[in-house]
Amino acid sequence: MARKTKRLGSAPSRRMAAVLGLALGVGVVVAAPASAQAHRGGGDTARTSRTRQLIESADKATAAGVPGVIVRVDDGHGPVVNIVRQATWSIPDHALAEDDEFRMGSNTKTIIATLVLQLVAEHRVALDDPIENWLPGAVPNGRNITVRMLLNHTSGLADYAYEPEALALMTGHQAERPTAAQLLAVGTRLPVEFPPGQGWAYSNTNYIALGLLVEKVTGHSVADLIQHRIAGPLGLRHTSLSTDAPDPADRRFAHGYEPDAAHLAPILPPGTPAGFGFVGPARGERVDVTGIDQSWDGAAGSIISTTSDWARFDKALMSGRLFPKSLLAQMMVTTQEDEANGLNRSYGLGLEEVRTPCGTVWGHDGALPGYRSDNYTDQSGRRTVSVLSTTHFGLKTDAAAGTAEDELVTAAICTMLDKPVPATG
Repeated sequence: MARKTKRLGSAPSRRMAAVLGLALGVGVVVAAPASAQAHRGGGDTARTSRTRQLIESADKATAAGVPGVIVRVDDGHGPVVNIVRQATWSIPDHALAEDDEFRMGSNTKTIIATLVLQLVAEHRVALDDPIENWLPGAVPNGRNITVRMLLNHTSGLADYAYEPEALALMTGHQAERPTAAQLLAVGTRLPVEFPPGQGWAYSNTNYIALGLLVEKVTGHSVADLIQHRIAGPLGLRHTSLSTDAPDPADRRFAHGYEPDAAHLAPILPPGTPAGFGFVGPARGERVDVTGIDQSWDGAAGSIISTTSDWARFDKALMSGRLFPKSLLAQMMVTTQEDEANGLNRSYGLGLEEVRTPCGTVWGHDGALPGYRSDNYTDQSGRRTVSVLSTTHFGLKTDAAAGTAEDELVTAAICTMLDKPVPATG
């Protein structure tokens, strides 16, 4: 789902409003797993210091108002560091664990791009095929929009994420899921952002079209293709495309939270009725949104996975195991993004190049109500990092939480790259 939102229906920003953490009695009660704690007693080495700083960053994030965080760092030459932190008030719902299943949002796009590139390697699709060849009449001006343009967001198609239909779905006010074709129709009825190939604009509509493309070419559903071509062969036992609402009682599934209606109001689109908010059990000034069915986002953002599964996927992707390295090189040809969203980003074929204070990494970020994910790797695939936070819009309405989460992502990337964590204010 779109990660770039100032309002739920407008342009993006990290500017946020009220600080909520102290009023909710946030506390850190989940101990660091043994792999992280082991470094604490390992001597005054640079690696020990970086890990300690990372633990402090995770503590700071929950203290600032992020309900929970899961961090996994593999620097490629030492024990994997797993850190779990959680606010006390959320524990009765679910005690977070390092191997919890999590909604990965737009990280889904990297897997969809992988499916497309596998079909390219098999000579069943070409990157410069017009989408009209595969989805006749479904995409206006489809003869001038190529598969490559859909993959790298240069098609000019507008993003359905800001439309009332998507707002009703993501907040739980509409239970009936649209089909992928219906969702594509929502996006393609909007005015285009620019002529095909003449700009860059992040759009979930592109990946709904790509999901329909791979289904048309193969005759199989996106969910089945992910299982048979990626999750199964790589042994990703906890990775799948969500096709229905989760069971909030599932003890392997992380719970997600968003601000209540009063605190959500500043980022809602103009004209939204007073009192409009997320559907779910109240948790003080937040709402438990775990039970909202987010599978409607399909090929644009409905993957569920874990940090360890994603690390295995990233390693396979960057090693060339999933498709030829010549296509990986094309995947890594990027276009500068219009919004950095806290870091300097460029977009390839479903894969982002992210330039940080500690070096360049590759991967994607993602967000759905209650869930924010950042998954990155170095170019070799030997180093991997994941930072999962159990809120998304809560990072938009709470300046302290948003800043602390940004700092945690940077600290985790620097730890992965064996670089000093930048000082923060």
